[in-house]
This record gives sequence, structure tokens and C-alpha cells, in this order.
Amino acid sequence: MNAAQSSIKSLPTWTCFVPSPNYLLLIMKKILLTLLAIILIIEEWLWDALSAFGHALVRRLNLQRVELWLSLTPPNTALVAFLIPILLIITINVAVVKLMVLGQLLKALLLEILAKLLATLIIARVFALTKPQLLTFRYISLIYTTVTTWLNWAHEKIVQTAIYRLSKRWKTEIKLKFAAWFQ
Repeated sequence: MNAAQSSIKSLPTWTCFVPSPNYLLLIMKKILLTLLAIILIIEEWLWDALSAFGHALVRRLNLQRVELWLSLTPPNTALVAFLIPILLIITINVAVVKLMVLGQLLKALLLEILAKLLATLIIARVFALTKPQLLTFRYISLIYTTVTTWLNWAHEKIVQTAIYRLSKRWKTEIKLKFAAWFQ
């Protein structure tokens, strides 16, 4: 054995922490659940605001009769009523792409945000009013059942996160403060 080999053997062997694949998966899962919790929190806050705005808009524009008509339509009419706002949003998205191609990115971004909020408000309201009729269609029923099952599963996982519980507490405190200001 030469001097070089002897000096290598005399070096202390350092053992470094190498996380196991299960540990890494656990960390990735926690990070993903935290991100999803933040998205869910934002979605819930936006949904509350959009829902209140939608109800106020229905009252302001006196659309209660239209809502009643929608809730009583036959399935084929309900499907058309549901597809009209979807087609409108697709048209707006095409306009967004055109604005992006023309280099008007800020206008495209603002129009896309407006389109998403409008789509959420109108499509969700029309779906809520026509849900029983729409679910008579086999494919819509299958898609609805599948997506609802996935969302319920994800929601159960997300509501268990610390960030979600903290945000719910903050949301309650903020609502109480707003209520106190307007009394």
C-alpha cells in the first residue's frame, strides 16, 4: 500500500443524510397540498364575491323570471342555454389570443381575467339552474359524477392542511370586522 492509499483510508468517512424516496414523496405531497390549499382559498373567496355579485345583478336587472324559466326548461333547451355562455367565453378567448399575437399582452391579460370571472359567474349560475335537466344526458352525468368525486376527494385532503385552517380563521375574522364596520 502506498502513501496515497494509506492517507485515503485514514480520512474519516462522512455519512450524509440521503432522504429516502418515501420521505421525498411526503415532502412533495405536503408542498402540493399547501399550493392546492392556497388555490382553494382564493377560489372560495372569489366564489363568495362572485356569488354575491351575481345575486345582486339578478335583482338589479330583474332577471328572476329568466332564472325561473331556465330552471323549468326541458333538457334540450337547458343544454343550449348551458352551451351559449361557453361559446361566448370561447369567442372571448379567441380575442385574447389575437391580442397576444398583436403584442397587446396587458389587454389580453385583463380580458382573460374578465372572461374567467364572467364565465365562472354565468356558467355556474346556468348550471345550477339547469342541473337536473343537464344530468339527464348520460355523458354530462358521467363527467359530473367523476369530477365531483375527484373534487370531493381533493377537498377532503386540502381542508386538513394548516394553511387552509389558518386562512379559514382569517376569513372569519375579516368577515366579522367588515360586519362591525357596516353596522
